[in-house]
Amino acid sequence: MAAVRVFAPAKVNLYLGVGGRRDDGYHDVTTVLQAVDLCDELELVPAQGLSLNCAPDLGIPAEDNLAFRAANVLADELGRPADVMISLRKRIPAGAGLGGGSSDAAGVLTGLTVLWGVPEHDPVLTRVAASLGADVAFFLGVGAGTALYSGRGDELVRSLPTPTLDLVLLKPVGSISTSAAYAAFDASPAAAGDITRLLHALEHRDAEMVAASLSNNMEDVACALEPAVADALAWVRAAPGVLGVAVAGSGSALFGVCVDAGSAREVAAAAERQGMWSAVTTARDRAVVAERMCE
Repeated sequence: MAAVRVFAPAKVNLYLGVGGRRDDGYHDVTTVLQAVDLCDELELVPAQGLSLNCAPDLGIPAEDNLAFRAANVLADELGRPADVMISLRKRIPAGAGLGGGSSDAAGVLTGLTVLWGVPEHDPVLTRVAASLGADVAFFLGVGAGTALYSGRGDELVRSLPTPTLDLVLLKPVGSISTSAAYAAFDASPAAAGDITRLLHALEHRDAEMVAASLSNNMEDVACALEPAVADALAWVRAAPGVLGVAVAGSGSALFGVCVDAGSAREVAAAAERQGMWSAVTTARDRAVVAERMCE
């Protein structure tokens, strides 16, 4: 029986500039998204109906998981049954701002293009992605691994060169609701940083300049909603071998750009001793990747 394995990467925001609320209820967003090599893994197998097995269990009904919803919505758009069994192995923590749910949704869409024979660039994929969340389009691979987005964060402006970055990802205890973060931002908005220097650094693949140019105007909100984020930011900024640090999305995870992989491993080990989740990873030049399996 044919099956498809999909690797769905996490992301970090090298730049996040959130603006005012739009008439459609979303916010104007300018962001530079960077895929990383920490990936969830999905396996899609033809079946009599739609099912999702997630390990570890996230404590939510399968119907509320974006991966499950992606299969349902695509099947409805195509006018066909959602006849697939999805196995999802989670490595990206939930509620962290690392895009795990959006990446899983894009992974299912990508895998189903293989299983169901949907053309890779069929407009239906763009419509479904937009209905599922702002980051899903990025993970579908339209902008490769590094890209500038605008609109509500789902409109590709241009792809960018992928820098060579050794990264440490950290998540303090506690999560931050995206809706709560944006509500807090509306109550106390912060000006967006200057993106010019970061774009210059990426064009020249200058890792040190990238690290020095990280910017996220949701940082104050994340720190206010989850004080452990503020403590972790201060701790990572002071850690040896860290060139720059920023919150991932609206939090609660953060990431540090390190001088090398060894420094990233040392920071990760020290963070784990303090009770934080951590991972060592690198910048990735592609988004979701699917491969056909034969059983």
